[in-house]
Amino acid sequence: MTDSPAPLADPHLRYGAVTEGPRDIVVLGSTGSIGTQAIDLVLRNPGRFRITALSAAGSQVGLLAGQARQLRVRAVAVAREEVVPALREALKERYGSDPLPEILAGPDAATHLAASDCHTVLNGITGSIGLAPTLAALEAGRTLALANKESLIVGGPLVKALAKPGQIIPVDSEHAALFQALAGGKRSDVRKLVVTASGGPFRGRTRAELAGVTREDALAHPTWAMGPVITVNSATLVNKGLEVIEAHLLYDIPFDRIEVVVHPQSYVHSMVEFIDGSTLAQATPPDMRGPIALGIGWPERVPDAAPAFDWSRASTWEFFPLDTEAFPSVGLARHVGELAGTAPAVFNAANEECVDAFLAGRLPFTGIVDTVADVVAEHGTPAPGTSLTVADVLEAETWARTRARELAAGKATKATAEARA
Repeated sequence: MTDSPAPLADPHLRYGAVTEGPRDIVVLGSTGSIGTQAIDLVLRNPGRFRITALSAAGSQVGLLAGQARQLRVRAVAVAREEVVPALREALKERYGSDPLPEILAGPDAATHLAASDCHTVLNGITGSIGLAPTLAALEAGRTLALANKESLIVGGPLVKALAKPGQIIPVDSEHAALFQALAGGKRSDVRKLVVTASGGPFRGRTRAELAGVTREDALAHPTWAMGPVITVNSATLVNKGLEVIEAHLLYDIPFDRIEVVVHPQSYVHSMVEFIDGSTLAQATPPDMRGPIALGIGWPERVPDAAPAFDWSRASTWEFFPLDTEAFPSVGLARHVGELAGTAPAVFNAANEECVDAFLAGRLPFTGIVDTVADVVAEHGTPAPGTSLTVADVLEAETWARTRARELAAGKATKATAEARA
């Protein structure tokens, strides 16, 4: 690996001018897990950060209005235009006679905020709908604290074409860990990246034992409290596959030098192995406020952002190899990442549809990754050298969603017929 060009995320580089006073931040996805924890962090550090605008899907207008009032933001955005009347009423209840913030609505509202005046955009949106805001923030010259891994995965070449050295700070716990560990050496001295996985709720089960997994089983993650889609992705280890693609794109490390190991305690969030045999690991108790603080505060660290270990107490940290037969999703993700082009968008979109089908009881647990693999195989190999556009990504996603729904419905019909027979 050479020392140039610089990767998308590089701890040795600084982007933008140093600002005096609180750093202005726009939070996208403010009512979700990342957004609410970011707000908690900012409220505990008023001299360091100031949130100027918020965006959300629109399903929790009361929470969004409360956040807006507490933070005194200048603008609020919702993706669902039909909730604007309810949002306006909720804001009036909280603001009283004070002027309301500007309200933006529609599918492009978050994108508009991402390009607005601020220092840092925290993209905590879930799903590939975060791509347009990611591109808008980069094009506008904002520092991007990226928790929305899907936007990088489905639009990797588009993101790489816009991002300046040091402009992206990763917020995923694994990639924030790699970011910090990579600061301990030169890029040319890196032998491999080691991405840790909790193993989810089904660590140790065989492929056959996974066949009867229920919705309730899959949503019971042993370590992290997350939304249903991310929790199921953690159970199938699709989430880890996505993180392998993300690590490749962020740090410009070949796929054959990115390893996944199972670490049930989730204390070590990832590691970097150097050519001299040394391995640097980043470790904290499981808490996303640490990676969030890194994302919005870098290159400064935020005191007491998250809990630290009590080293006076005994603890056991375990590491296991990944069972690729029971969990083929990581291998599939590597394949998709190497195909590049629209293949990652197809993989991600098909998975989202299959997770929805599983949660609705229309697809068995093992059918999620099996169906995604079928969709990826049908999509085929992208033409070499073909440039990627946003339209290409959207078209590929639309096809993948339709085909995944068709295949899932066919498997459900076949299962019903076999049960009756």
